[in-house]
Amino acid sequence: MVSGVNHSWTKKSVSALSVTSNLGVLMAHSHEMTSRKPPGIRLFGGITALRTYQTLVLVLTFIAYTCFHMTRKIPSIVKSALDPQTKLGSSPWGRLHTKNTLNIGWLPFNTVDGSALLGEIDVAFLAVYSVGMFFAGHLGDRMDLRIFLTIGMFGTAVFTALFGAGYWLNIHNFYYFLVIQMIAGLFQATGWPSVVAVVGNWFGKSKRGLIMGIWNAHTSVGNISGSLLAAFLLKFGWGWSFAIPSLIMVAVGLLVFVFLPVSPEVMEIDIDDGEISSVKDTTKEPLLEPGQEVKHNAVGFLEAWKIPGVAPFALCLFFSKLVAYTFLYWLPFYISHTPIGGEYLSDALAGSLSTIFDVGGVLGGVLAGHISDRLNARAVTAASFMYCAIPALFLYRTYGSMSIMWNICLMFITGMFVNGPYALITTAVSADLGTHSSLNGNSRALATVTAIIDGTGSVGAAIGPLLTGYISSSSWSAVFTMLMAAALLAGLLLTQLVCSELRGKETSNPSKDVADTQGTYSDEV
Repeated sequence: MVSGVNHSWTKKSVSALSVTSNLGVLMAHSHEMTSRKPPGIRLFGGITALRTYQTLVLVLTFIAYTCFHMTRKIPSIVKSALDPQTKLGSSPWGRLHTKNTLNIGWLPFNTVDGSALLGEIDVAFLAVYSVGMFFAGHLGDRMDLRIFLTIGMFGTAVFTALFGAGYWLNIHNFYYFLVIQMIAGLFQATGWPSVVAVVGNWFGKSKRGLIMGIWNAHTSVGNISGSLLAAFLLKFGWGWSFAIPSLIMVAVGLLVFVFLPVSPEVMEIDIDDGEISSVKDTTKEPLLEPGQEVKHNAVGFLEAWKIPGVAPFALCLFFSKLVAYTFLYWLPFYISHTPIGGEYLSDALAGSLSTIFDVGGVLGGVLAGHISDRLNARAVTAASFMYCAIPALFLYRTYGSMSIMWNICLMFITGMFVNGPYALITTAVSADLGTHSSLNGNSRALATVTAIIDGTGSVGAAIGPLLTGYISSSSWSAVFTMLMAAALLAGLLLTQLVCSELRGKETSNPSKDVADTQGTYSDEV
């Protein structure tokens, strides 16, 4: 009898211990999720709607990456102040034009090889940025993205400010500016994988192209705000063009740290009904099909490369960003050193005028996203835009110098076709492939895939400005020939995916996934 009682007591004890253990695991998980919630949301609380979180994510990531591009745009505006060249002719624009005698430049950039030195700084920044991108994506899938993004923003702000500090400290050592820009590039690499992964966590594939096309306007908004702010501050000294944007970035970084929710899982939100769940089912992820299990091990670097569509889109972006970043870093310089209507524009006016390219880029990104959603054909859309960019580049070089109006119109069109596919590939395509069906439900590939695609593109972004620094000293026509060739190659690299998408349309099977067609996308969730 005693033995029976003891046996019964033992079974009850084991059962109680099991319940206690499960409760402990549940409480530990709840505590971990709570600790990962942004402190601002923990403090105020009360948010229960999914749409509210999605809006907060879109706004914060938009402003955050606007700041990244704002600081990245500054060197292109300051170039002409560091390396002035002779500008001839009088001007009906009065003081908006600047004679070379009023600007002697800044050693070591106001020498004969000043343009080449500036090009070397650009390529050093972008080389470190592109290499850092691969590591950033790997880390981003393994860290709290809110913390990771905040560190990247603070680091970028510090080293952007240090570059400008050379103005007040009277530094003329080329290697100082080179090293500062290289470290800044390393911190800049944390931005893109982080924001795309966060947005991808909160939004499914339905209308992702349009949503991300609009959201991707942060690239152009950042370029525009950086251009206008840096150009305005140039009259106080080029150091201020770096210092003020750095302070703005620190302030936004604090907002990201305090308020950015990185995923529905962290916020304990049931993606199905959009309300906070007291106990969240952690076996589901928002971008997965119902019933798929989550594998919590992040996808490896080589494994991510094997996802169908990653390699061709990454190589396409290589040439697409070569074109886009050549404009990003050299367009204000090109405008200020090319007579428009027979007159040379000042550095400040050239910087302000160059923002038209980015305005066109905003429209291009939205159009590319919307068209790719309607056609369910990302590759066809991206390739078409790249082919259209070729005549746009030719016309801008040939007729852009006729007058200010011609320059504005052709620059707008060029920006639309150049930035359209660039925006599409770095956002919707990256998010699509980061949640690809071949991953068998593993959602922890968004940052890695985004980093691979954008990192490969950033290698091209480094090469374009570097070559431009050398080629432009002899011929700007040769620079535009290089850009047209790059646009052609970008389109050709998507040929296989384009053919697959078109075959998918012919067979009238829109549900076919990119894993089967090497380029046809389906709306998963």
